[in-house]
Amino acid sequence: MFREDQLKALLSGRRILIAGYGREGQSAERLIKRLVPDANYRIADGNEQIAAEAVKDYDLIIKSPGVPMRIMGGVECSSLTDLFLQVYGDKVIGVTGTKGKSTTASLIHHLLPGSILAGNIGIPLFDILDELNDNSIVVAELSCHQLEVLHRAPHIAVLLNLFQEHLDHYDNYMGYKMAKMQIALKQREGGHFFYCTDNEELCDMVRSSELGIQSSLHPYSFNDISDEERTLLEACPLVGEHNLSNALVACRVAALVLRQPLSSFRAPLSTFKGLRHRLERVGEYGGITWYDDSISTIPEAAIAAVKALGHVDTLILGGFDRGIDYSPLVEFLKENPVKNVVFVGQAGRRIYSSTHPLGHSATLVEDDYTKIVPWCAEHTPQGGIVLLSPAAASYDAFKNFEHRGDFYREQILKLNQN
Repeated sequence: MFREDQLKALLSGRRILIAGYGREGQSAERLIKRLVPDANYRIADGNEQIAAEAVKDYDLIIKSPGVPMRIMGGVECSSLTDLFLQVYGDKVIGVTGTKGKSTTASLIHHLLPGSILAGNIGIPLFDILDELNDNSIVVAELSCHQLEVLHRAPHIAVLLNLFQEHLDHYDNYMGYKMAKMQIALKQREGGHFFYCTDNEELCDMVRSSELGIQSSLHPYSFNDISDEERTLLEACPLVGEHNLSNALVACRVAALVLRQPLSSFRAPLSTFKGLRHRLERVGEYGGITWYDDSISTIPEAAIAAVKALGHVDTLILGGFDRGIDYSPLVEFLKENPVKNVVFVGQAGRRIYSSTHPLGHSATLVEDDYTKIVPWCAEHTPQGGIVLLSPAAASYDAFKNFEHRGDFYREQILKLNQN
């Protein structure tokens, strides 16, 4: 195994707690058993058990991403991401941001032949150990939960944007933003940090943190691109300025890594296939075009989706309410009215309470997608567009956003069969 001795050194002779036993906790146990078979370790799962164990005398606590820091009793933690980056950080391109990180990480991976895609996208970093060698390039999608306890950040880091998100996990919005900023603050000298200056929250955080950033800064803006970049992005099959901005930074990162001109990425960029549930065109059924943007869990994502499509006849909003500020979405709908709107869950009801005086032609307050989809078909004109872009999480009714998007698609197909 590549750099096995360095990994063993991090784990050997230590009393270890695995805090959380989901996908990453199980991956941590596999790693320990493989490298240090006689290791002294314990597993704690569930917040109550983790909180009780964390304050005991452990040398190393490997915290899973879903475990809130506030239950850890103030003790220092590590994580699988942290351990991986301590050993392999020089081989990693890390991508984070409130929105767009999966698409951007996948784009970079697509543009870098032979690279390995892992991280928050569904592949635990330590599950790729046997693929690594001295020439490896790892493209890692990183969530705020994976970044919050870093000791070393990736050699190349991309931070796309910052919006209100995961307020149920952090004490406040600043806690969330600081977790994201670790991808820059924990870089070593000689690293590279790409960030989008079109996002005010992000610019403010970089300005206030600049003295703590040791790496080279690579600011970029979709609003200030060269003729060469404009020509390059004409080849991008994704729609919407937010997606084109993500394609821009993906190409810039690839150009840095491969030391090639941006123009050389036009052909590979044109063959990229968008990810599921991200402004995905489900198809045309009953003379109506249906889009699945179930990944949209914040107002800014729904706004970007409506802008990208240009004209939306029916919009499905809402789901699990995490206390996010919906005023930007309400203001957008005032200036860009959508004919029909469906309001789902507690988040939908809160949005409805602010938007119902706007004069939509038709509204529906409903949680059942078996009723929502037929209603959309009935109220959307021939040639029109129905967009699921909820601006809310899905956990009140679904396992995750993928489950929500799949169920929405199933109802559309059933409608077509009838």
